[in-house]
Amino acid sequence: MLFQRFRDDRSGSVMPLLALAAIPVVGLIGASVDYSRAAAIQATLQAAADSTSLAMAKTASTLSADQVQTQGQAYFNALFVNTGAATPTVNVNYTNTAGSQVVVTANSTVNTVFMSVMGFSRLPVSATSTAVWGNTRLRVALVLDNTGSMSAGGSGTADSPNKMQALQSASHSLLNQLRAAAANPGDVYVSIIPFAKDVNVGASNYTQSWVDFTDWDAANGTCSQSKYHTKSNCTRNNGTWTPAKHSTWNGCVTDRDQNYDTTNATPTSGGTLFPAEQYDACPTAIVPLTYDWTALGNAVDAMTPNGGTNQAIGAAWGWQSLSQTSPLNAPSEDPNYKYQHIAIILSDGLNTQDRWYGNGSTYSSQVDARQKIACDNMKNAGLTIYTVQVNTDNEATSSVLQYCAGSTAGVADTSKFFLLTQPTQIVTTFNEIGIRLSQLRIAN
Repeated sequence: MLFQRFRDDRSGSVMPLLALAAIPVVGLIGASVDYSRAAAIQATLQAAADSTSLAMAKTASTLSADQVQTQGQAYFNALFVNTGAATPTVNVNYTNTAGSQVVVTANSTVNTVFMSVMGFSRLPVSATSTAVWGNTRLRVALVLDNTGSMSAGGSGTADSPNKMQALQSASHSLLNQLRAAAANPGDVYVSIIPFAKDVNVGASNYTQSWVDFTDWDAANGTCSQSKYHTKSNCTRNNGTWTPAKHSTWNGCVTDRDQNYDTTNATPTSGGTLFPAEQYDACPTAIVPLTYDWTALGNAVDAMTPNGGTNQAIGAAWGWQSLSQTSPLNAPSEDPNYKYQHIAIILSDGLNTQDRWYGNGSTYSSQVDARQKIACDNMKNAGLTIYTVQVNTDNEATSSVLQYCAGSTAGVADTSKFFLLTQPTQIVTTFNEIGIRLSQLRIAN
């Protein structure tokens, strides 16, 4: 009786209302299903685009624009197999204006099942993938030991080169690797910084204001009393001292006043200037940053071993060569590129002498202390340092070269320190460093 009264009651229309309400409810529930399908297809579309951009990055630079599109389209089609979506529209483009990049875009639609009842028969899906390489440029300073001990370590033959011969061969190979890593002129710049106790900045710079001749004038000249050969002895004995012409300077400079010896501060006056010295073991002249590969190779060939070891001054001038300030004025940097600043310091022994400490033949911890400060300052300025010790004489492992390796001040990166026991290992080590730098050059 109760059901019959409910059935016959016409005071409300519940059933039609429930039927009408079911339409949007079913549509909303179905929308989640359609969107899930679309999301899954979009993920597949994105994966295909990513794989295509990476694959085309390997060959795009050797192809025409039409070939890039055709090959990219074919690669994408082989990867994207999904019958739930319309055939995607795919565009593949390669550009190399500031570094190289391949951009893949793919657009498609997914047919809906439930949302069609609400008037939405298709959902759009799209994907974009960009592979970028070669947008990193390298600035590399080769800080190379030219001290007397570099003449040892082998018989001097092709089968058993001494350390200097091995260094020259390794440097040529490294230059070739770096040259090959440059897709365009200026992608890679290199400087050569030969060092002993001093660094040779080039005798032709004798007129430059950043060279301080105060001490040089006192040590090089003639006295009216010919038996005296320094200004102090001459004037002490009532003689008249006449400094030599600066054009006779051999180009060597010693460490700047502390603490400018550990910085790349621009030379202006006083202790910021570079003191000239007529060092009798003056190495061959430095080569500032350049991509004149012939000049760099000639500088390597001109290196000869002589003098004591002052890695600190080599490191400081390596940093100077990478700095866009006087005295070496590194080339300006294009804001469209990323730049990596690298110093590679190779030495065959321990520090023995700088402007203040050491005798040129026995280890000096004071020189190490100056070098540690310089290396920390270099790292804080954004440089990455590779260090190589060629230890053929069974000396102690250089703590300062270990300390300097890496890119974080106060932290030694053991992956960037190389301890060698044979001259021939210089070649393989420079080859490994060259591979790392080449990979850095082409990395995203």
